[in-house]
Amino acid sequence: WLRVSGVAWAGERYTDASDLEQLLDQQRGVSLLAVDTRALRERIESIPAVATATVSASLTGRVEATVVEREPAFVWETSAGQFLGSADGTIFAGDGTSELNAEFDALPHVSDERSVARLISVGEVIPSALLRVALAVGEIDPAALGSDADRLAVRLDDEYGFRLVSDEPDWEVALGVYALNPRETTAESDARLERQVTAVRTLFAARPEVEIGWVDVRNPGKVYFRAKG
Repeated sequence: WLRVSGVAWAGERYTDASDLEQLLDQQRGVSLLAVDTRALRERIESIPAVATATVSASLTGRVEATVVEREPAFVWETSAGQFLGSADGTIFAGDGTSELNAEFDALPHVSDERSVARLISVGEVIPSALLRVALAVGEIDPAALGSDADRLAVRLDDEYGFRLVSDEPDWEVALGVYALNPRETTAESDARLERQVTAVRTLFAARPEVEIGWVDVRNPGKVYFRAKG
């Protein structure tokens, strides 16, 4: 009976072609009747960058796979490098050795400086609660803070939790830890962040932001700041 004599694949950009080749090459020489396209599809879909896949075996002796990859939703940066993540939090691309292309500059960007961040690699999943807050912090408009900054960077560390950082004017705002208290609801988390935004706006309305280097609004009811100089 006909046996698999050739394999082919298409649709990959972030997926390592060698991963697809390795899976498909295992079918060479196998009887077409013995090719389990469903099992092969599931194995291909276990590759982090692959969202869905289709696999077919034809009477010409070819097994072909087409993949649809995950869409980039954010950039997560650690000491190891920059990674692409999808909307469900899956880290699916980035080798940790080089910066991503400029085409991804418009995506939400989180710089994760926590000690556990060094363990993040392709295939890991950012917890949904943490990702939700990270994206919400990243969406804060400088104008909502009463700031003249053009853009803000989002950083995350073990001591201060989330921070907003402006290069020009030069200042940082500590927002604190989010997504660790299971008793804090999403609504409560959003309300806390809104109070922090209001607290910064109130401070910048009272003192020129160019004079301020550091703001701590982890407790929005008791704001601390450090002037420059």
